[in-house]
Amino acid sequence: MPECEHLDQIRDVQPRTNGCEECLKIGGRWVHLRLCMTCGHVGCCDSSPHKHATKHFYATRHPIIRSNEPGESWGWCYIDQLMLEFPEVVEARRRTI
Repeated sequence: MPECEHLDQIRDVQPRTNGCEECLKIGGRWVHLRLCMTCGHVGCCDSSPHKHATKHFYATRHPIIRSNEPGESWGWCYIDQLMLEFPEVVEARRRTI
């Protein structure tokens, strides 16, 4: 099974906003929110009109996002194209530090 090679880029981040940063600035709307695990940027998902989380990845190359929706613990590595389960990701990262 393939493994994500970017776990070392996960930081202890807090969401910088209570909604999609860019949508809040332009008065846009979003469907679901994603949290950048490198810098704490909050962007809207690819089902949202502006897809700001993916745009953030292309602008910064920060590889891993996590769902910022209540009760969800999955993440995604854009580079490796892998789904991640965050309780396991955090534990795997701890073992490598």
